[in-house]
Amino acid sequence: MTIADVRKSADQRMHKSIETLKADLAKVRTGRAHAGILDHVHVDYYGNPTQISQVANVTLIDARTIGVQPWEKKMIGAIEKAIRESDLGLNPSTMGDMIRVPTPALTEERRKEMVKLVKVEAENAKIAVRNIRRDANEALKKLLKDKAVSEDEERRSQDDVQKLTDRFVAEIDKLVAEKEKEVLTV
Repeated sequence: MTIADVRKSADQRMHKSIETLKADLAKVRTGRAHAGILDHVHVDYYGNPTQISQVANVTLIDARTIGVQPWEKKMIGAIEKAIRESDLGLNPSTMGDMIRVPTPALTEERRKEMVKLVKVEAENAKIAVRNIRRDANEALKKLLKDKAVSEDEERRSQDDVQKLTDRFVAEIDKLVAEKEKEVLTV
């Protein structure tokens, strides 16, 4: 393993942490409808838990309503049940072969709870990034101990890893600020 390998590995793992945070933030309801809100809801499809987007067409009907059109008519009941039983607090209704999912407006209290949830997700992402930094620094120390790099190279590399960490933490803060603004906007 070389310094470049350590850096590349840390960079890739930090990118994955950011992608995970983005996925987690997409699940946080803001009062406006968006098709991605149903991404983590699974429906029983021939005995297999399957994402709704894999068995139905998910579209936006208007700013507060999601439309779910199953590809098989017999899936309507199962999809409606899966949405109702999810932790999203949504109440779907069926109209013919289309399931309408209205997203209720959020109360001020619920918005503040959502902001707290967003901050928890951000802190988890920051912890993950810091753990990756720790792992990279330990790998660099091992390279120094094995005499594969000089002390100066190791110190420079640790500074690079710290700059990388700072960049990703700043990106996390930016994502969280955007999501907070989105959640608090009525």
